[in-house]
Amino acid sequence: MDNIKTVIFDMDGLMFDSERLCIRAYDYAGEKYGTGKLGYLVMETLGMNHAAADVIWKKYLGPDYDAAGIRKYVDEFYEDFHKHHKMPVKKGLYRLLEYLENSGYEMAVASSTATKNVIANLEEAGIRPYFKEVIGGDILKASKPEPDIYLLACRRMGKAPGECFALEDSKNGVLSASTAGCQTIMVPDLWQPDEEFLKRVVACYEDLDQVCDFFMEQNT
Repeated sequence: MDNIKTVIFDMDGLMFDSERLCIRAYDYAGEKYGTGKLGYLVMETLGMNHAAADVIWKKYLGPDYDAAGIRKYVDEFYEDFHKHHKMPVKKGLYRLLEYLENSGYEMAVASSTATKNVIANLEEAGIRPYFKEVIGGDILKASKPEPDIYLLACRRMGKAPGECFALEDSKNGVLSASTAGCQTIMVPDLWQPDEEFLKRVVACYEDLDQVCDFFMEQNT
C-alpha cells in the first residue's frame, strides 16, 4: 500500500458531522408533516442516495409514504440551518487534506448526496480545490452499498480500485468501497462495526487525525 497515491473520500459523517444533523432534519420534517419524528429511520439508510433510501422508507412507512412532501420540510430545515450555521467539519479534516496534498496524493469525493450539495458543502468549508473529482449520488442509478460509485471514481481518477484508498464512515459506504476493491479505511460515525465487519477494511480509526497519522507512517 505504500505506493498508493489516490484517496477517495465519502462526505457525510466522514468529512462533515452531517448525519446527526440529518436526523434532526427528518425529526423536524416528520413533525411538520404529521407523522411524528422520523429521524430514527435515517440510521437504516446511512450512505444511500435518495432513490435507494426511499425504497427502505416505504417498507417502514407504507405505500402512502410521501417522499416529496417530507423532503420539502427537510429542505426547509436545512435552508434555515444554513442561514445561521456552517456545516460542522470533522476533527482532523483540514490537517489530513493539507498533508495529502503536500505529499502528492490525488483526491476525489464519492458521496450519495446530490452533486450540487456536495460541491456547496466543500466550497463552504473552503476545501473544494483539494479534489480532482466530485461524484454525487445523483450521477448513478445504483446507490451504496453497490460498488458503482467507487468504480466510477476510480475510473475518473485513472486508477484501478486496488490502487485507491477509500475513506468511509458507514456500513453501506464500506460495503460499496470494499466490494469495488478499494483499500478501505473506516472512521465510524453513527454506526459502529463489529469485528466480523472490520475484516472488510484495512484499518479503522476514531477520527481523521488518526487517519492522517496512518498516511504519515506510510510515507516514512
